[in-house]
Amino acid sequence: MIEALKSDTIAERAGGRFKLCALIQRRMVQLMEGARPLVERNGRSDLELVIEEIMQNKIEIEYAPEAPALPEAETAALPD
Repeated sequence: MIEALKSDTIAERAGGRFKLCALIQRRMVQLMEGARPLVERNGRSDLELVIEEIMQNKIEIEYAPEAPALPEAETAALPD
């Protein structure tokens, strides 16, 4: 098992375990599609590479702007 995943440090850097999983998944897809690693590979797997990129603050999750609130007329029509 990758040592960095045993502590909560990496999850805290990503903003929680769910966001960490999303970040890892997105970066893994990028690497599989041909993106260049941001750290030296040194014989490491893609997962180990992504974890190292996160630990070195080379990548972070981008948050989409929040969706605008629905007007009152539309929220009144939503079922409970």
